[in-house]
Amino acid sequence: MSASDVHKRTLYVGGLDEHVNEAILHAAFLAFGDIVDVQIPIDLQNNKHRGFGFVTFELEEDARAAMENMHHSEIFGRVLKVNIAKPQAVTNRHKAVWEEAGYFEKIKERDIEKQKEKEAAAAAAAAASASSSSAPSTTPPSSDTASASHDS
Repeated sequence: MSASDVHKRTLYVGGLDEHVNEAILHAAFLAFGDIVDVQIPIDLQNNKHRGFGFVTFELEEDARAAMENMHHSEIFGRVLKVNIAKPQAVTNRHKAVWEEAGYFEKIKERDIEKQKEKEAAAAAAAAASASSSSAPSTTPPSSDTASASHDS
């Protein structure tokens, strides 16, 4: 079975009362055919469902019959909205960073900037080294060296 086949057999059921669970939803739709799966997503913040669920039927015809008969019906005093479920939208948060526009240009600019900083630091170090080696020494000769030259 392909993903599109499952899509056509899966119903979105909205408007669920907070007391409706997967067993109740399963029982409400069982009359229309064999059910493969029932899911009611739970909100992790408050540990309650978010008022909607999904029912997947064995056959596409059963799903269509359930949709036609259960749309605008009531469960626990709440009017249901029943439609063929839409595939989950693809978001960019799972996109590779290099797929963003201009990613490689940003990396190249960053690398050029780092190289300039390294070159500037190396030039400053070379200039400091050159100025310290070319300056005359202001330290007087030690007494050992001076006495050794007088003894010979």
